[in-house]
Amino acid sequence: MSVRIDDTDRKILAELQRDASQSLDEIASRVGSSKTPVWNRIRKLRGAGVIGQQTVQLDAEALGFEACFFVLIRTSEHEAEWQKAFLKALRDRPEVQEAHRLAGDIDYILKVRVQNARAYDAFYQALISEVRVHNVTALLSMEEIKSTTMLPL
Repeated sequence: MSVRIDDTDRKILAELQRDASQSLDEIASRVGSSKTPVWNRIRKLRGAGVIGQQTVQLDAEALGFEACFFVLIRTSEHEAEWQKAFLKALRDRPEVQEAHRLAGDIDYILKVRVQNARAYDAFYQALISEVRVHNVTALLSMEEIKSTTMLPL
């Protein structure tokens, strides 16, 4: 479904990105509209798939997940069965926060959040026991400088 997005829609989306827990009254006030038109626009945007799942952001370090690894994976396997098994392995691992298939020398990059290096090793051992990979390089993030899910509307 295709949907046209105007300036008011963009303002509503920006407000939802900033704080999705706001009331309809608060959003309407901030975008210069009233509650019912804002609610109708939000419903339209949800129905079109522009607005997806709403969640809360948790503080990983406060919950004991102090290590963030970026895992670079090269594979010599490109068959459909291998890819199916690999994607299942990634989806089944809650430590994997993001996974991307890349163009270039590296086939995949994963963002993996765990408690510590020992927990990363357990993740790594489990992954390589499920699927064959040619080469794995793990890069430990020393400091998160910026992290956002907000799009530049």
